Amino acid sequence: MPVSRRAGGISKRCECRGPDGKRLGSKCPQLSRRSHGSHRLSQELPPDAEGGRRRFQRTGYAKASDAQTDLDRMRAILDLAGDDEDGLRRVGDLLADLQKTRAPVPEPTEVSRKLGVGVPLDGKMTVGEWLDRWMATKKTRPTTNNGYASHIRVHIKPHIGHLRLDRLGVGHVQEMFDAIADESDVIRAENEARREQEVSAKWSRPGRPPVVERERLAAERARLAEMKPYRRTNGPATRHAIRRTLRAALNKAIAAQLITFNAAAHVELGSSARPKGLLWTDERVARWRETGQKPSPVMVWTPAQLGQFLDEAESSRLYALFHLIAHHGLRRGEGVGADWANVHLDAAQPRLDVLTEIVVDGWTPVQTVPKTDSSMSSVMLDRGTVLVLKEHRARQLAEREAWNEQAERERAAGKKVPAWTDTGKIFTAEDGAWLHPDAVSKEFRRLAEAAGVPPINLRDLRHGAAALVKAGGGDVHDAKVKLRHSTITLTSDTYMELFTEYEQELTERAAAAVPRARRGGAKGPVE
Repeated sequence: MPVSRRAGGISKRCECRGPDGKRLGSKCPQLSRRSHGSHRLSQELPPDAEGGRRRFQRTGYAKASDAQTDLDRMRAILDLAGDDEDGLRRVGDLLADLQKTRAPVPEPTEVSRKLGVGVPLDGKMTVGEWLDRWMATKKTRPTTNNGYASHIRVHIKPHIGHLRLDRLGVGHVQEMFDAIADESDVIRAENEARREQEVSAKWSRPGRPPVVERERLAAERARLAEMKPYRRTNGPATRHAIRRTLRAALNKAIAAQLITFNAAAHVELGSSARPKGLLWTDERVARWRETGQKPSPVMVWTPAQLGQFLDEAESSRLYALFHLIAHHGLRRGEGVGADWANVHLDAAQPRLDVLTEIVVDGWTPVQTVPKTDSSMSSVMLDRGTVLVLKEHRARQLAEREAWNEQAERERAAGKKVPAWTDTGKIFTAEDGAWLHPDAVSKEFRRLAEAAGVPPINLRDLRHGAAALVKAGGGDVHDAKVKLRHSTITLTSDTYMELFTEYEQELTERAAAAVPRARRGGAKGPVE
């Protein structure tokens, strides 16, 4: 049974003694004076492991309010355990130790976190409550935590957050993922309906539409305004990521002895295979120009297409960054976060040590270390890239000098213009400050469109570095090293089909490299 709140209280005590040497206690004639003596709290504690009674007593409080604060904390701590006997004993042991050590009485929330007492011990903690507690203890980097928080807020809590943690079953989790898949189907259909409605609400012919058409278009636009905006759908990869979040949280609950079974580990979600990287062959480019559809989410330029893009990119102040990503497979954040202190251009084996990256937390750039140990390693640089980086350094120094001269002139005119910011980064904004990762993506899209090459994402430029490994005679293991993947399985799953395509292309090139006088224009068998 819970300890009664009435089994304790606050009293006043003095240390005055009578002629016999005994403490006067409540008989002290000065006890009525407010400044005389000190306050004491007393609270009955839960029995110990052998069933023996215990009492917490502490004296020396100058103010009654101080003693009351500690007494209120103690009673809140005792309430955490409810009627759970094991929880009551553990809370009692904690408070008994505090009396021996004279340590301060902690906040109830701290006790709940350390001992695992509170809601879980009375069997009523919900999945949502546990997820909140789990997130409060996460020590991973902010962007990772934001991903966890998004899964919890958008998907997990709305579907199963109200269920009791100790009663969560595989069926509940399976129903959640089925509902998420159904929602994605609905969103996909609504997006397609909106896309069709936009076509109906648009006048595509030259000139002003006639009166009849204007009335029809007004009605179509009114219907369009009532439709839901475009929303993102959740594919298999997203659902697997949501399950990883839930599974990690439930594993932590098992470690805290709150549950004994992880329901998320036994849910069937189907394949989460990564999209295959495909080359932009002439046939695929022609089909894309005809339909506007990309054959795969991961498309890779051929060396000729990459060269066409890099030729266009030479006009950009970020050319060296795109060259580095294309040839050596850096991630966007790794390139933006790279420091001059970690690049060794004049070494016997030139290299770039990938030790930091800049990622986006919401919209705010934050610097962190690479997410995996394999990512935090050295990238060997070829002579062409060394030359590009040296030229970039010379341009950056000239840019800094020009900025400071202009800033000095404007300060002389009474304007407040800061000097060039020396962040030590290889790639920066015009004023030397951190380069926002999204600015890199926007510049990449602008240059790709200007170059007239088929569309890829900036991340696909990194994928193209794997294709260059194959074009240079390397294999999947060489691509794994180049891209700093943690396992060769990851490399193989993504690039094996791409390598097979390159194998065929290289085979044809090798065959065509042999000059033949008789078979070159032959249309049939040669006798």
